[in-house]
Amino acid sequence: MSDQASFALRSRNPDVLTCIANLSNDEVFTPPEFANQMLDTLAEAWAANHGGANIWADKTVKFLDPFTKSGVFLREITSRLTKGLEQEIPELEKRVNHILTKQMFGIGITQITSLLARRSVYCSKHATGKHSIAKSFASDDGNIWFKRIKHTWDGDKCKFCGAGRSVFDRAEGLETHAYAFIHTDKIKTWLAEIFGGNMQFDVIIGNPPYQIEADDVGQNILPIYNKFVEQAKALSPRYLTMVIPARWMAGGKWLDEFRAQMLRDRSIRTIVDYPDAAEPFPGVDIKGGICFFLWNRDDQGSCAVTTKRGDLTIGPIDRNLNEFDVFVRDSRSLDILRRVLNRSEASFADLVSPRDPFGPTLSSNFKDYHPKKRTGDLRLYMNQAAKRGDAWVSRNIVTKNHHLINTWKVLTPKAGPGNSGGHVIPDMVLSKPLIAEPGSVCTLSYLVVGPLESERACQSVAAYLRTRFVRFLVSLRKPSQDATRGVYKWVPQQNWDRDWTDEALYTRYKITAEEQAYISEMIRPMSDNDG
Repeated sequence: MSDQASFALRSRNPDVLTCIANLSNDEVFTPPEFANQMLDTLAEAWAANHGGANIWADKTVKFLDPFTKSGVFLREITSRLTKGLEQEIPELEKRVNHILTKQMFGIGITQITSLLARRSVYCSKHATGKHSIAKSFASDDGNIWFKRIKHTWDGDKCKFCGAGRSVFDRAEGLETHAYAFIHTDKIKTWLAEIFGGNMQFDVIIGNPPYQIEADDVGQNILPIYNKFVEQAKALSPRYLTMVIPARWMAGGKWLDEFRAQMLRDRSIRTIVDYPDAAEPFPGVDIKGGICFFLWNRDDQGSCAVTTKRGDLTIGPIDRNLNEFDVFVRDSRSLDILRRVLNRSEASFADLVSPRDPFGPTLSSNFKDYHPKKRTGDLRLYMNQAAKRGDAWVSRNIVTKNHHLINTWKVLTPKAGPGNSGGHVIPDMVLSKPLIAEPGSVCTLSYLVVGPLESERACQSVAAYLRTRFVRFLVSLRKPSQDATRGVYKWVPQQNWDRDWTDEALYTRYKITAEEQAYISEMIRPMSDNDG
């Protein structure tokens, strides 16, 4: 037993959990180094709230990973407890057995991850197997539970997670990705059934699945990590710490209510933010980056925010999360933003159309256009095969905003350049705008700024959008490639009678030399060759 426990709990070289491939960008494995960073943050908070006490020396604390994949969190916690409880429970076998049977609990997200987690924690995929370092379990599951369940269909969607029936209504024996933790509205009762007794967890920790398909063509992807956060809070643990995509901070489809709840929640005491998810999770492409947070049930207040980008660490800085309707990730931006907003100028977003300026028929892949003009046709601006182009289209295709047809306007692409979203700096943020004359429309590839009074006004607006200053303000609300009307909310309107430059805007808004250097560091210049 001693040799087995020693092997299981010491640092491996190499550690297999640093090498394991992710299942997908939906179910991302957590590197041990990152898991330990979260555990360090937890331990610091525990000590601060418990007179300097060491959480790893407390044999009564119960931990739950309700969406365990590799078992890394449970394994690393077990390792820390094994060292911390050495004086209270000197005998190694008894100590390890106590930790694994009384303190460590997990819920697998799939059959294979439950086996992997048991192998990581118990040294055996069967908790009662001969190689298991836990010696008093009655079932092969141990305290790492998994059972394949089905979605609860309400029409063509699951009523709990929104998964598409056409994708996940599968034959027996196939993974359904119906994650048990969020497929119940009686979570406390359900946990008592699977683990026995009235389970009250002190710490809930982990890295939940991020999203799920709502249709079989991949066009409707629903975030679900928010549902795991909400369900975990419903259990009222003393501490909750999770790593999740950071898109909730400023955008993300279907995340408005979740964002508002998170920003109001004064129990969120720590956020560590990585704009480039590939830094902590090598090989993973998560647009908008990732973050982890620490929620402290019994200690409310401001939030210590740290931003990590490459070798640069900004913070921790105490922040009021609810200062704005979205969360400004980089604290260095705050003074600039406050100075702009204090002028109470009209928002540029008021000039920007919704996502389908001339109706849904003119989709991004619209094909019913004419290469040559016919009588009564309108010029159509579009993107085809990632290239800008124009053609002609019948006027009756337009179903909304007819008043914009015969006006001057500026078209701004709805999608920024491929690397936009803040994970690569300097960032272009927006693609180059173009001027559209009266008698023209566009596909959903563009948003419309207008109506504008003249071609001269259009030139002024286009110059304005090309400035670093404007694109910097846009970036504060733009966590991904998508550039909808809402990202322009903090951009002020101007008089459209001049070609705006960064120099003029820096003077107008009293941007210091240090702030100008920061903006230049974050935002690329836009040249005539940029698309």
